[in-house]
Amino acid sequence: MIENETIRYYDDHAVSYAESTAGAQMKYARERFLFYIQPEGKILDLGCGSGRDTIVFLEKGYQVTAADGSEQMCREAERRTGIPVRHMRFDELSEKNVYNGIWACASLLHAPYAELEDIMKRIMDALVPEGVVYASFKYGTKEEIRDGRYYTDLDVERLYRILSRVPGCLQLECWKSHDVRKEMNSQMWLNFIARKTDPAALAPAGIIG
Repeated sequence: MIENETIRYYDDHAVSYAESTAGAQMKYARERFLFYIQPEGKILDLGCGSGRDTIVFLEKGYQVTAADGSEQMCREAERRTGIPVRHMRFDELSEKNVYNGIWACASLLHAPYAELEDIMKRIMDALVPEGVVYASFKYGTKEEIRDGRYYTDLDVERLYRILSRVPGCLQLECWKSHDVRKEMNSQMWLNFIARKTDPAALAPAGIIG
């Protein structure tokens, strides 16, 4: 399975990957995400990688659960964050009405496009009413294996097709950005924040915002 190949990559490169991404500056996206979350709220860092953002959320006083699909990456994140990290794939997320926010920075992009609708439904289920999710994807329309990992790229149209099929998913923000790593600054990313709301309150045109 393509997911297993990606997980093997992170198992084999957990330490080097953590070292190369731990210093990535995600302050702008984090602040836009945290704007919607109450102080001391519950956050799930879904696909936490090195635990870089978990550390910041903890320092700001949020209740954080960190999870990653790579067992070795979980161990590396535990070492860096000082908290237990859950070994969990996206399709194993089954909690209901728990989190005020779910942070999925550069993680969902490893799931096949055909699975993203189900994953987003699981995310909406795991959020409390009015909870929000942030996610980021490399900008584009390709689905392919690159550098030993499977990637699903998204543009606005492909994102819309997913979110419009997820009941109660209201997009609040969507923006493009350059990769924060200097050596990869030419890489463009698609970022979005969406809220869990009552599906009955949404007109069809309101899904994408």
